[in-house]
Amino acid sequence: MREIWQVVQQWQAEKQQVALATVVQVTGSSLRPEGSKLVISSGGAIHGSVTGGCVEGAVFEEAREVLKDRAPRLLSYGVTNQQAWDVGLSCGGSVEILVEAMDTPDWQAVLPPLARVLAENQLAALLTIIRGDDVGKKMLVLPDGQTHGSLGNKELDQEAIGNMPENWATRLPLQITLKNGEELFADFIVPPPRLVIIGASHIAIPLVALANTLQFHTIVVDARSAFATRERFPHAHELIVGWPADVLQQLKLDAATCVVALSHDDKLDNPALLFAITSPARYIGALGSRTTNAKRLEDLRAEGAKEQDLKRIHAPVGLKIGARQPEEIALSIMAEIVATAHGHDG
Repeated sequence: MREIWQVVQQWQAEKQQVALATVVQVTGSSLRPEGSKLVISSGGAIHGSVTGGCVEGAVFEEAREVLKDRAPRLLSYGVTNQQAWDVGLSCGGSVEILVEAMDTPDWQAVLPPLARVLAENQLAALLTIIRGDDVGKKMLVLPDGQTHGSLGNKELDQEAIGNMPENWATRLPLQITLKNGEELFADFIVPPPRLVIIGASHIAIPLVALANTLQFHTIVVDARSAFATRERFPHAHELIVGWPADVLQQLKLDAATCVVALSHDDKLDNPALLFAITSPARYIGALGSRTTNAKRLEDLRAEGAKEQDLKRIHAPVGLKIGARQPEEIALSIMAEIVATAHGHDG
């Protein structure tokens, strides 16, 4: 989603008109989930995807009409199983897509605060009316209750916010039906997950590149300034020279953070792991053979680590794919991180 908004900002800076298509409901299976987006410029450029199939062409044509009349459209596409693959619905079913121009007053009320949310890696929810008398009206909601824009009046705004508490935790797109019969689509703007790499090693170089491709915010930490250089890590979002355990405390690890220890130096890895295993970090991994890991666990036990916390360490790190080269090891690590995020143990 963040990449889509960056493209929108670029096109608008170029004085182009922009239409946004958003998948608001999927029945059956689809190659693209709810919340998927496609943007179309007045110059004919496109970015993103809503189905991955030939529906994209139909959406493009509808978007061109939206840019002419500024009227939002809720499009429905239903297919048989025989036709499904052609339009990007892998098992048949249907998809609903909202197409709207982005230079309307409703959008102008939320775009500046949305830009700040994205720049500061904050969490927010964008609520848009998709059925009813006021299709296209929207409100940006922050977790602390701040709002920008409106769904029409304060009563509707408060009712919509009151329907959302549980969804701040899951952060999954959803539809909300209000008492007046209008339907909303709640689309969450989620901060990118963080990958903290302990040790500016040769494996860390391809790991940063791959994690960036997967939209992670990458942070490389090493006490050795000769290794932690911009020449070696030009694309890391953050490069920090310091003792990893101290840096981890400053970073305030959360459930969207993954930590991987790659230095192969006990003085760097072990104190960092000792801190990480008692944090809310989503994933914790450590490089090393089974023998190395067994010794590491004994050392951590001696430092007071509890058994249930030690079980959180994925070691040897990465899925078992026979990886040998640094790039292959990086691939196995990211594969395990993704698997863990989706509830799979590899």
